[in-house]
Amino acid sequence: MCRWLAYMGEPLRASTIVLDAKHSIVAQSLDSPLGAETVNGDGFGFGWYPSDATPTTEPAVFHSIEPAWNNQNLREITRAVESPLFFTHVRAASGPPIQQTNCHPFRYENWMFMHNGAIASWPELRRDLTVAIDPSLYPQVLGTTDSEVLFHLALTLGLRDDPIKAIGQAIRTVETVGHAHNVQFPWQGTVAVSDGATMWAFRYSTSGRTRSLFHSTDVPTLREMYPTVERLATFSDNAKVVVSEPLNDLPGVFVEVPESTAVTLDGDGYRHQPFLAA
Repeated sequence: MCRWLAYMGEPLRASTIVLDAKHSIVAQSLDSPLGAETVNGDGFGFGWYPSDATPTTEPAVFHSIEPAWNNQNLREITRAVESPLFFTHVRAASGPPIQQTNCHPFRYENWMFMHNGAIASWPELRRDLTVAIDPSLYPQVLGTTDSEVLFHLALTLGLRDDPIKAIGQAIRTVETVGHAHNVQFPWQGTVAVSDGATMWAFRYSTSGRTRSLFHSTDVPTLREMYPTVERLATFSDNAKVVVSEPLNDLPGVFVEVPESTAVTLDGDGYRHQPFLAA
């Protein structure tokens, strides 16, 4: 499938985790031990909010169909950008073609979205799900992926008012349409979405065997656990990272997000709640 990373906290030079971590997202693009595919070389994306963002600021996005490990522009941009909230995604295409409009993260107004997973039997379900998108939003669907349709379906269903409810309703719509087409397990995936101030992450699949997802332990606790690790001084006390798989091998730095869980990340920390649980 894919691998992704999301950061939230005080403005941080993006290369600190995009490039410099032991098992960085760029390293995972070439070798992801926990991924469904080891190599994620079918393009990538980097999206970020500026340090002076307001509640209506659009994030900037950079997409390329080159492998992340081989793109000098990604290195230049992430070394130059300091951001309080950014997304990075490396893609392993599950069917739709390799083109920039199919690279995550996707953007609408001040919202960003990315996904690791797939809608099963996408060619058969695509028409029914696409026509469920609000007509005013349909022109914003520029690519051919199931992920982008899910994002716009969630926007249709109220993402801007209640992200957890809207993502849940969008996935339930996928399951309803899938079951009508005799697809046993229509939805698989982890999702990240943000409005620039708060981030939400989701882990859920119809089969109950979802792709991996982790988030970091709070930084003050990590400093107590590893007082000699100088790298921790780079991060603010409120720094939070959500990842498809851990960025290092230190025990306790990353906590696995349980199945069927939604995680809210904001200034108060992490909050888990059941998501589409049976």
